Amino acid sequence: MTTVNLSDYDPGRVPSASEIRFGIVVSDWNSEITMKLLIGVINTLKKHDAADNNIIVKHVPGSFELPLGAQFIAEYDDVDAIICLGCVIQGETPHFTYICQGVTQGITQLNLDYNIPFVFGVLTTANKQQALERAGGKHGNKGDEAAITAIKMAALQRQMEK
Repeated sequence: MTTVNLSDYDPGRVPSASEIRFGIVVSDWNSEITMKLLIGVINTLKKHDAADNNIIVKHVPGSFELPLGAQFIAEYDDVDAIICLGCVIQGETPHFTYICQGVTQGITQLNLDYNIPFVFGVLTTANKQQALERAGGKHGNKGDEAAITAIKMAALQRQMEK
């Protein structure tokens, strides 16, 4: 099986983020992992010239609350893209499935209802080790991938509006 590193990308193919304003909503549940995702997002945005004052971070209790937290940012702040960060780890009950479905459907609906990109940066893993491997471990950091997606989608929208 091939190991995929989520942090590998061609920086030359990423537009400048210098004029883009980002909202980030991050779940406090599984914070050992979500804070690493947040660091990955912020570092990658800054690597592509995002200004500190163009990065707004808000916290929600858990991943299920990400869609509403993201909607609050969209409605109460002037942002070009919103990144949703969370981590749901499989347990012994179907709770995992319900949370993952709700978050996925909620973020998908936000993308359709609002005229800005909402980026899915939620880890859905079988165990904590898999999550750690995707939050700065051997598979890189899903936060990097979410940041690149937000930059590219916001730039695409600006290009389309011209």
